Amino acid sequence: MTKLDLATMGTVHGVGLGPGAQDLLSVRADRLVRGARHVAFFRKAGRPGQARTLVEGMLAADVIEYPMEYPVTTEIALSDPGYNAALSPFYETAAAHLADLARAGHDVVVLCEGDPFFYGSFMHLHTRLLGHVPVQVVPAITGMSGAWTATDRPITWGDDVLCVLMATLPEPELARRMADADALVIMKIGRNMPKVRRALEQAGKLARAIVVEFAAMPGQTVTPLVDLSPDHPAPYFSIVVVHGQGAPAMSAGWIAIVGLGPGDANLITPEVQATLDAATDIVGYFPYVARVVERPGLRLHASDNRVELERAAHALAMAAAGQRVVVVSSGDPGVFAMASAVFEAIEAGPDDWRGLDLRVLPGITAMLAAAARAGAPLGHDFCAINLSDNLKPWAVIETRLRLAIQADFAIALYNPRSASRPEGFVRALALMQAEAGDDRLIIFARAVSTPQESLRVVGLQSATADMADMRTVVLIGSSQTRQIARANGGAWVYTPRGLAP
Repeated sequence: MTKLDLATMGTVHGVGLGPGAQDLLSVRADRLVRGARHVAFFRKAGRPGQARTLVEGMLAADVIEYPMEYPVTTEIALSDPGYNAALSPFYETAAAHLADLARAGHDVVVLCEGDPFFYGSFMHLHTRLLGHVPVQVVPAITGMSGAWTATDRPITWGDDVLCVLMATLPEPELARRMADADALVIMKIGRNMPKVRRALEQAGKLARAIVVEFAAMPGQTVTPLVDLSPDHPAPYFSIVVVHGQGAPAMSAGWIAIVGLGPGDANLITPEVQATLDAATDIVGYFPYVARVVERPGLRLHASDNRVELERAAHALAMAAAGQRVVVVSSGDPGVFAMASAVFEAIEAGPDDWRGLDLRVLPGITAMLAAAARAGAPLGHDFCAINLSDNLKPWAVIETRLRLAIQADFAIALYNPRSASRPEGFVRALALMQAEAGDDRLIIFARAVSTPQESLRVVGLQSATADMADMRTVVLIGSSQTRQIARANGGAWVYTPRGLAP
């Protein structure tokens, strides 16, 4: 190939896309994919193709696509002479088309699952293109790396020897190679799972084998092979891993009960965010689970707001089974939220739940976010009361409200007024207006830290029930709470640290 040839030709790029998530692409791969004018990819006839699916939303609007459809996949055994007889002309035709594009001066990006040089179809194009047109390969994270990472422990330890096997090998060959290696990665499982299982048992490694399905993709699962039925249908994206002898045991599950704060993602604590990032499962009420950013391998378990104990038991059972579970609440999990429900479930549940690795991680409460917006209305002694009578009689709520006002606390009211029980707040407001003086301030703070945020400060005697809903936290000042006019309009509300003489 002359310098003149190179100057006029485009390049065929074999771009590794990694194990299955766009955020696991290399910077170079991301740049080439987004800037591509011509893209080619392998696929089975009638299917979109996994490589093409992985870059959905990344390609330019005017990109020209060239799907390369396999003439056969699993219809013919690899050992059958007809397999190569069918595929060889296919690769020749595909390579010729790519070479024509390159000779016409076009760069072409060939989308490759995993790494192009690791059991990838691109290798067959590479051997046919090399020496005829410029070819470059962009390496990537392999599917097997995504699989062993999903098990949350290293595949090898010390001087362990790792062997990568194709499940298509004959059973005696599989068993022999399995027995000779310390750590194993077994690929191309599919219909070969029964054979792989038998070979692992012969090699004495069945008890250590773990099946990872859809590694680094939505729906990722990690399951000990012995826990799967012998007739378990392994999907195409399945890899079996056997960790080296020195590798630590599979990490135990844990459960964290966390607060997501009042609404703004910026108000989630770094500790809570790191725990969400490490989780395999998120459990919570529908709108709170919806606040968690989805990612490959993360399972979301959302449920209604009146099944707290069932939700807690489900989370504990998953943690006991080895999952990393985060139970989410808005605000702080210990303030009228899921922490108490989880401990209730532990107290009534099996003994093994008491040995779980459990953490409660605080969050910014709605009342503290609301108080911060207003100024400092909770600057002296205060209390918080939940106006929902689902779990306690209304008479108890009235008694607590009356005594809190008589004790001159500032008060934060949660769950003031729902569509199913609007009369509760009407009664609570009437009680407070009867008990408190005319100069008490009341703050209606709705959806603080979200785009729907609103803040309204009025005298208690002027308040009406329709000023609150279930997204509102109501703050009632003490007799000492006051306002300071702001130079640009409005006012700050605060309660002094000491009592007036």
